[in-house]
Amino acid sequence: MALEISSVLQGGYNHPLSRQWQSRRALDKSMLMYPIFITDDPNVCVEIPSLPGQCRWGVDRLEGFLGPLVGKGLQSVILFGVPLTCEKDARGTPADDPNGPVILAIKKLRALFPTLFIATDVCLCEYTSHGHCGILHEDGTINAPPSAERIAEVALAYAKAGAHCVAPSDMMDGRIRAIKRKLIDNGLGNRCLLMSYSAKFASGLYGPFRDAAGSAPAFGDRKCYQLPPNAKGLARRAIQRDTAEGADIIMIKPALPYLDIISDATQLARDYPLAAYQVSGEYAMVVAGARAGVYDLRVMAFETTQSIVRAGATLILSYFTPQFLDWLEV
Repeated sequence: MALEISSVLQGGYNHPLSRQWQSRRALDKSMLMYPIFITDDPNVCVEIPSLPGQCRWGVDRLEGFLGPLVGKGLQSVILFGVPLTCEKDARGTPADDPNGPVILAIKKLRALFPTLFIATDVCLCEYTSHGHCGILHEDGTINAPPSAERIAEVALAYAKAGAHCVAPSDMMDGRIRAIKRKLIDNGLGNRCLLMSYSAKFASGLYGPFRDAAGSAPAFGDRKCYQLPPNAKGLARRAIQRDTAEGADIIMIKPALPYLDIISDATQLARDYPLAAYQVSGEYAMVVAGARAGVYDLRVMAFETTQSIVRAGATLILSYFTPQFLDWLEV
């Protein structure tokens, strides 16, 4: 008999690190998840000009890059695929290619660093010919049911490859239920954590990320599925929907402009770990201000990150993670 979605809790605390995220506490290394861009040339390291200090990495360069960070206490990463040579199509077929950058990176990292917690972003925008996050109708609008099903297929492929966590960022209606059902039906509901980008806003702070991932839409924008910045009520409803559909962790993105939503989430999802993504534009602004002499980089990185923790986050996706691994030793 298939388990009901509401019955499955163990996927959310199957890993020792995800068990730590169940409680609220002061900033420490276990709360930091490092976003990493994986490209399909296995031997490259390409700097991203709009995202200072960050690179696109080939799979064969990951050991030299991450080894020292793991030695300093890095405990979790989230992988973003950046395919540059594949043939993209309307349904994002390359997203779950077993020889694609994300699946190869999952397997490589599981072998290299057995204790490292590996999350994977799940979206189609990097793999579709149109650059949108789902499957489209002929008129260019989102077709939600096949989009949710396709996202679930990709999530399942990443879980089967060994990802500890799948994190859908597409904002398609129904994708959390579809993913959870797919994981349960394939015997992975108790072994793979589902972290939902629940309140993902249509922000102006994603520019450096889109440069890094090559994921800008070919036409239009994503305002019909990402949340309007003024939509507090919609964000609250999205959080409640995703907990009801089987999410193990709720995420708010961006972080700093939406501290009120993080705070609201502590009440709406009071028994869940809360993640916040300090996005590329937030990071780039802090770095730019420090380079201009407006403030000290370390001081402002701590101030912005601790404000996210104060609002209620128990997990922070941050490009400052390598620096914090040093700073938190002091």
